[in-house]
Amino acid sequence: MLRPSVFTKNNDLFDDFFNDEFFAPARHNNGGAAIMHTDIRETEGEYIIEMELPGFKKEDVEAELKDGYLTVRAEHHENNEEKDKAGHYIRKERYFGNFARSFYVGDVVTQEDIKAEFKDGILTLDVPKKENVEKKEERKLISIS
Repeated sequence: MLRPSVFTKNNDLFDDFFNDEFFAPARHNNGGAAIMHTDIRETEGEYIIEMELPGFKKEDVEAELKDGYLTVRAEHHENNEEKDKAGHYIRKERYFGNFARSFYVGDVVTQEDIKAEFKDGILTLDVPKKENVEKKEERKLISIS
């Protein structure tokens, strides 16, 4: 019996669809974090965070510091269209991915302290170590005349 080629593997139309690399993060237990593999190194004066973001461009990535948390977000949009000679769609796929990771870096670290570089799909963040300095309450005497 003749069948369309999409039914050749286990007669399942969706085998190829869900085995696409785009869905790889969804097949991991930790969701989007699977695509954002992260290494954190500690040196004497800083932490160096290296995050893999394959397929992302610099403009797809943003880093934000809020309430002591450094959050890295990456959003990816891709549109693949295939048309026949008459301009009819043979295939049209849209990929949208949105991923985020957060790290607590402390309340004393400021946005200006953090240095970031994106090169060859790797985001490198240099976060300085800063000690929380407890403010000692100074006695301020009021002069009595």
